[in-house]
Amino acid sequence: MRDDKSRERPSPDHGDPRIAEARLAAIIESSFDAVIAKDLNSIITDWNPAAERMFGYAAHEAIGRSITMLIPEHLRDEETGIIRRIRANERVESFETVRLRKDGTRIHVSLTVSPIRDAQGNVVGASKIARDITAARESEARIRLLLREINHRVKNQYAVILSLIRETGLRSQSIQEFQGKVRERITALAASHDLLVKSEWSGSTLAEIVKEQLSVFGHEDVVVISGPLLSVSPSTVQSLGMAFHELGTNSAKYGVLSGRGGSIAVSWRLEPGPESTLEIEWLEQFDPPLPKAPAKVRGFGTVVLDRVTPLSLGGRSSLERSTQAVRWHLSAPANSVLETPSEG
Repeated sequence: MRDDKSRERPSPDHGDPRIAEARLAAIIESSFDAVIAKDLNSIITDWNPAAERMFGYAAHEAIGRSITMLIPEHLRDEETGIIRRIRANERVESFETVRLRKDGTRIHVSLTVSPIRDAQGNVVGASKIARDITAARESEARIRLLLREINHRVKNQYAVILSLIRETGLRSQSIQEFQGKVRERITALAASHDLLVKSEWSGSTLAEIVKEQLSVFGHEDVVVISGPLLSVSPSTVQSLGMAFHELGTNSAKYGVLSGRGGSIAVSWRLEPGPESTLEIEWLEQFDPPLPKAPAKVRGFGTVVLDRVTPLSLGGRSSLERSTQAVRWHLSAPANSVLETPSEG
C-alpha cells in the first residue's frame, strides 16, 4: 500500500532557484505571446523569440532601447501611465492598443503589464505580455461592414418587393395570376440574394447570375453563355438578376425555354473607350419562327427590361421582338457595374 505521505514529499529540485529559473526561461522562450521586460526608465531588458516575430526586431536590436520605439507618437502617454502604476506596485490589467513593427506597420495588441521585484521585494521594472489581435480586429471590422451592407441591402429589397407587388397587381387579371407572378419574382430575388451570401457580399460573376436565374426553367442545352470572366458589384447582382428572370420567364411561356425550338445566346463584352462600357446581349432565336410577332404588352417584365435595370445601372437598353427572335441589349458604364475593392 502506498504511503499518502509520499504525496507531500518535495521533488528533488524543490527549492533550487536555478531549476525554477530555467523552467521560467523555457516557458518564456517557447511562448507564442511576446514577453518583454523593461526597467523603470522604460528601457528594454529582455526580449523573447515571440517578440521578435511579432515586432520584427531581433533581441540585440531591442534590448537597451526604449520601449517607446514600439509605441505610436499619439499613444506615448500610455507608457507614462503604465510606469506610474508599476512604480505604485500595481498590475495593469489587459487592455487593447496599437503598436508599431520594425517596418512601420501597425498591429493591434492586447497588453498585460506586471511589476518585477528584486529579492527584497522592491519594484525594479515591469514585464509585458503582448498578444497580436490584428486578425481578430480585422475580422470584427469586416463583420460590422457586412452587417451594415446587409442592412442596406435588406432595405433595398423591401423597396423592390413593394414595387414588384404594386406593378404586378396593376398588370394581373386574377388573384391567382398575381400570386403566381409575385411568388416567382420574389424567388428570383432570393436567388440573387443567395449569390451575394455565398460570396460574402463581395458581388458575383455575370456567368453565375445568368446560370442561377435560368436554371429553374430547364432546357440548359439550348442556352449558350459567353463572355470574359467579370465580377459585378453587389448593387448590380439584383438588377441583372431581375432582368434575366423576366427574360427567362417570357421564354418559358412563349419562347425557346417552353420547348418550342431554337436557341438562346447570352453574351457580354467590355467596350474600351474614354469611359469603358459593359455590353450585354440576350438573343433568343426561334426555330421554326413564330406565326406572328409577340404583342408589345407593357407588362412588369418590359418595365424591368426597358427602365428598371438600365436606370439602376446608369445605362440604356433596347428590346426588340419579331417572329424570328427576341433581342435585349444593355449598355452600362463599366465603373457602375463591375466590382470594385471598396464595395461589398
